[in-house]
Amino acid sequence: MPERSDTSHGFGRVLVAIYAVFAVAASARSIVQLITEVESDTVVPYVLSAFAGVVYVVATYALARNHRRLALVTIGIELVGVIAVGLLSLVDTELFPDQTVWSDFGRGYVFIPLVLPFVGLWWLRRTSRPPE
Repeated sequence: MPERSDTSHGFGRVLVAIYAVFAVAASARSIVQLITEVESDTVVPYVLSAFAGVVYVVATYALARNHRRLALVTIGIELVGVIAVGLLSLVDTELFPDQTVWSDFGRGYVFIPLVLPFVGLWWLRRTSRPPE
């Protein structure tokens, strides 16, 4: 029985690198926000940034190590998160007075957070087939 392609080879290396950049960016942003805005009444965006950072870290690890189920779960969470937070940030601007990586569907990050989970899911599907 032929094996599946590895998620971290070929285009997967680029995908892992992009996820790694977002893991560092979202995590660093959330750490700075949580430290500097600790007394703020609006902690929701900062906690969401931290959560997004964790999701990106785990997705990076899962893609780099070819852990398909973990990658599928984290990228699925990422997709639901960016759509839910994107919609909520447009509907109720008071809920998100400060930007998160997923606010406005990732507008502050050139909408890459909106596109990235679709690309990640596509890559998982594409590499699930046996190599030719």
